[in-house]
Amino acid sequence: MMKLVRIKMFFLLSLAMVLFYGNLKAQTVIDQIVAVVGDEMIMLSDIEQEAMRQKMQGYTSEGDIKCEILEQLMVQKLLLDQAKLDSLSSNEIGVEREVEQRLRYFLSQMGNEAALEKYFNKAMYEIRNDLRDIIRQQQLTEQMRSKIVENVKVTPSEVKKLFKTIPSDSIPIIPEQYVIKQIVINPPASGDAKFLVKEKLLELRERILNGERFSTLAVIYSEDRASAAKGGELGFRSRDELVKSFADAAFNLKEGQVSSIVESEYGFHIIQMVEKRDNQVNVRHILMKPSYTSEMTAAAQQKLDSIANLITPDSLTFEIAALRFSEDKKTRLNGGLMVNPQTGTSMFQKEHLAPADFYVIKDLKKGEVSRPFESRDEHANVIFKLIKIEDIIPSHNASLEQDYATIQNLAKQEKEHEVFMKWIEKKKKQAFIRIDPSFGGCKFSTEGWKK
Repeated sequence: MMKLVRIKMFFLLSLAMVLFYGNLKAQTVIDQIVAVVGDEMIMLSDIEQEAMRQKMQGYTSEGDIKCEILEQLMVQKLLLDQAKLDSLSSNEIGVEREVEQRLRYFLSQMGNEAALEKYFNKAMYEIRNDLRDIIRQQQLTEQMRSKIVENVKVTPSEVKKLFKTIPSDSIPIIPEQYVIKQIVINPPASGDAKFLVKEKLLELRERILNGERFSTLAVIYSEDRASAAKGGELGFRSRDELVKSFADAAFNLKEGQVSSIVESEYGFHIIQMVEKRDNQVNVRHILMKPSYTSEMTAAAQQKLDSIANLITPDSLTFEIAALRFSEDKKTRLNGGLMVNPQTGTSMFQKEHLAPADFYVIKDLKKGEVSRPFESRDEHANVIFKLIKIEDIIPSHNASLEQDYATIQNLAKQEKEHEVFMKWIEKKKKQAFIRIDPSFGGCKFSTEGWKK
């Protein structure tokens, strides 16, 4: 009975779409529903817009690109349907950040906004809104996929078994890797810089309390540009989605109330409550980071120069200096050894390193120590570093002995893919799926879409 209702819904919606667009001017392209998955519709315009985006990003296909995109979107709709059932939510800060990154890339390809608008035949605000919806859905589908495979683990025997099945001419090539140690110093006189940024935030807070709009000041002053574009608003967030100090302050506010200054690893904030709903809050914030004068920067580099001059193999090793002087809690107790968060190992490929770090070390040899330089931590805060190249592993064919973590990751990805595809096949059988005859000739990579 439910399937019959959905089939009727599909044809009624299709008819309504044709009637609506039939009343537009003749040159207007008629949109249509090309598929329904569960309660989610896929429009022809969705496929065409995605084809244009992929073309702009350099993707080519030997098959029918529109059929490939349709299948991708149908998988996405299956995941979205389950994400709704599981009450998953997107991270709006991450969404806005990704929107800005993609727009910057598109603009770099097209040259300017006018050219981009002409390419997509849409105004910039429409392109931005489309991207926002796409990225929000991608976030939810990625969360759902992660949830499906979260319990997948691989044993050492499974890793060895996979490696033995790889043909010798297909063994992955591992790019050049670096093992790195670091000594990190925060900017000297950071207390002065923090005092100045707190003064600015106190002034803004006073202006808000005197009647100025928080959202207007967020647009002008907040250094979180993703939320600043929305007047500092973050959207509904649970406590677990916010860093602790921020969450503690946000959840204690009443509607319309503005917090005192809150310090987090991202910088300093003032927060305004928009709405509290169950165990979630929607707040606005203004983020400011300390800025450092050239004198502060010079002082940090001089301090690191002094430390570098003390380091000798016979008296003060780099490792002891890291323990004694480094202000990075994650690495100082380990002799400064950096751990790659993407792999969990101490080996870094070029693309895993911060650009400032790679620029400095790319010409260093094994055992050499860099000059002092300015970098950024994972929260984009200014830091200063000395780096030692502990080892350089040349590009090579992967081996179990040298690259176990890489092979283990490949084995895990393969097992996750198997689990995921089994879930998709099961979900296909449970979900209502209807594909318009105009796409009836598509040859999909998996069976079960056409019923």
